[in-house]
Amino acid sequence: MTEFTPISALVGGAMIGAAAVLLLALLGRIAGISGILATLLPPPAPAADWPWRVAFVAGLVAGPLMVMAVTGAAPAIWFPVGLPWIALAGFLVGIGTVIGSGCTSGHGVCGIARLAPRSLAATGVFMAAAIATVFFIRHGIGG
Repeated sequence: MTEFTPISALVGGAMIGAAAVLLLALLGRIAGISGILATLLPPPAPAADWPWRVAFVAGLVAGPLMVMAVTGAAPAIWFPVGLPWIALAGFLVGIGTVIGSGCTSGHGVCGIARLAPRSLAATGVFMAAAIATVFFIRHGIGG
């Protein structure tokens, strides 16, 4: 089990929410990571969308690097499964974002905040799949 840190969770959640609100308010865009990445390369039409998408992805990379610079260490990360399982999981998540027309950030953060029916349904499916997966791994294959 992981240690629950409510203060950092609250601060992180507020920062994610603020970023989503600012992107919607200033550019009229939804902060869905899969959509941002999918249209990043090749550059989307119109070309004016490309700079903010690059900046957004750069911020995703720069954030953890800044934390490491401030704290002096990377957080300890432990995966209970090997690389083949992680690759399979990433592949399946990618398929899910295509089928669901978005990811957890687009539907779960932005869509639910807008009370979009499609996002409410998609987030329910995401959560049900996550619960079933964890149950299967922990109780089915003993992970």
